[in-house]
Amino acid sequence: MRVLVTGSAGHLGEALMRTLPQGGHVPVGLDIAAGRWVDVVGSVDDRELIRNAIAGADAVIHTATLHKPHVGTHAREQFVQTNVTGTLVPLEEAVRAGVGAFVFTSSTSVFGRASRPGPDKPAAWITEDVEPQVRNIYGASKQAAEALCELVARDDALPTVVLRTSRFFPEPDDLAQRRDAHDDLSLKVSELLYRRCDLEDVVSAHLLAIQRAPGLGSLRALRDGRDTRSEIARAVGAKGYHDRTVGVYTRR
Repeated sequence: MRVLVTGSAGHLGEALMRTLPQGGHVPVGLDIAAGRWVDVVGSVDDRELIRNAIAGADAVIHTATLHKPHVGTHAREQFVQTNVTGTLVPLEEAVRAGVGAFVFTSSTSVFGRASRPGPDKPAAWITEDVEPQVRNIYGASKQAAEALCELVARDDALPTVVLRTSRFFPEPDDLAQRRDAHDDLSLKVSELLYRRCDLEDVVSAHLLAIQRAPGLGSLRALRDGRDTRSEIARAVGAKGYHDRTVGVYTRR
């Protein structure tokens, strides 16, 4: 399977570029910064560049983004351009190219202020039913990009998976500045809990997502003239609901 990986010079992007060939896939890396894992240099909001890069791809893993550490160095407009417009363009071009799966790397930062514990609560219980409360432009831009994924998936039938990952890159966070009153051990424990996701786990989730994206297997099977049912579905077969023939719902 040919997979376009945006943001291929980043932590997750490089990890995917390293890992995808092990599964027999052919990754194509795209990033604004040139490097060993970058085949196409350019921005994710450049429609012509994305259109050319996505041609022939079976799947897209869209990891390119401005992150939380960029909040203090980049304007809000830059976040919108990269994280919002830079998601809409690959989505629309994936539809145009007939791509079988689109995986978008979002963030638990979309929950924003909802992640803060309530009064006298040791922690906040977070599920996907929690209503996001915007904390900063990073979370807001990711939330907007998720909405675009839902829109395109629904209106254009693009098989799409959104993965909300927690912090996995190794740079120091700003916890030390915000928790000066903590002793060294408490701070280290806090950082460990805050940065609770390993890069390998995130890579595995993305690989599973492109393999199980709704419709991807069926689209490839149709293209190759094969049975669109999974191996387990074929093994179980049809059972029916009656002892005698009464229509389509019969024992076979």
